[in-house]
Amino acid sequence: MTDAYEEKDGAADPTSVPAATGLFLLAVGGWLLNTTRPWHKPGHPVILGLGWAVAFALLLWGTVLVARCVRTVHGGEPAPAETGEAGRTGKKPVRPAP
Repeated sequence: MTDAYEEKDGAADPTSVPAATGLFLLAVGGWLLNTTRPWHKPGHPVILGLGWAVAFALLLWGTVLVARCVRTVHGGEPAPAETGEAGRTGKKPVRPAP
């Protein structure tokens, strides 16, 4: 019986480091966004703009990393049509005539 977090060859999950990095970038980006609030400390607009740009870049990069890891872990399942299960076919539903 194999563990859900192990590959077939026994190696560790390859998405753990990128997921942890993504969560770290989200935390740092949120902290930076929280510390560059212009309504608490007026500053030079260029410095405030750079702080916000870096914070949003970190948040975006962290979100992309976490989303890629989630897609890698959960995206490999076959569609219901391939497994013979009932599910969406991609066709419009036909309504019965009244």
